[in-house]
Amino acid sequence: MEKEVMSSLKMAGNILCSASSFIRKCIFGVLRVGPIPNHIAFIMDGNRRYAKKQKLSHDGAAGGGGRYDAGFWALMVMLLYCQELGVKYITAYAFSIDNFKRKPEEVESLMASMLEKFHLLDILVKRLAVRVHFAGNLELLSNELRASAMELTEATAEYSKSVLTICIAYTSRDEILHAVLESCEQKRIDLEFDNDDDNEIKLMKVEKNMYMAVAPDPDIIIRTGGENRLSNFLLWQSCWSHLHSMWVLWPEIGVWNLVFAILNFQRNKTYYLEMKKKEKEL
Repeated sequence: MEKEVMSSLKMAGNILCSASSFIRKCIFGVLRVGPIPNHIAFIMDGNRRYAKKQKLSHDGAAGGGGRYDAGFWALMVMLLYCQELGVKYITAYAFSIDNFKRKPEEVESLMASMLEKFHLLDILVKRLAVRVHFAGNLELLSNELRASAMELTEATAEYSKSVLTICIAYTSRDEILHAVLESCEQKRIDLEFDNDDDNEIKLMKVEKNMYMAVAPDPDIIIRTGGENRLSNFLLWQSCWSHLHSMWVLWPEIGVWNLVFAILNFQRNKTYYLEMKKKEKEL
């Protein structure tokens, strides 16, 4: 009797899963009638509030899974949805330089969790043919974590179906400063060896030295957690991005949240194209 009940429950679960998948594909088909963003960036806010709400410990010991686990799987789900929709570039704000100011034990727990997730990510992205890129001042990371990030970058360098950029030890101000300093140093070398007689540093050179040079400017920046600020994220790249804030906490983000963000983007797409055109004409 027990086996029959379990079998029935499993069958019901499979039917519900199939129905959900069918509905999602229909919705995505309708979305694809309009313009699909090429690049979506996520500010993954609300992990600590989610942990408090679910009574989870910082290290994820309570309840068999912590906020870092929930946040990681939320990112993987968004990656799958974006890939299914045809969004090639996905960027996630994982860890700000300012986050190093948190309690040492919390930072240590987060770094340990990241190292664990990098190993899991290595398996998942290879199956999905996703190229992984890390943006930020990686010198601020531990040797082990930095080496793991570089290994993952190299291991997925040949994939091109999607590009997942993880911003870690990142702030936009640091990125801009890094790009300007690198551009100045390159110009100094060019002038010293007579490779260039122009003292001016071109905008294109600065942009090539950005941490985010691997991806085009984001079409949409989605922030969870209800806040309406960029928090030092992609300030250089977001001048014509559609900003979409939602109250849902990051680990709880779902397909409908993504659908509404894209619908909102599609409704305002004409305006952003016109503004970009005017900028180029200046």
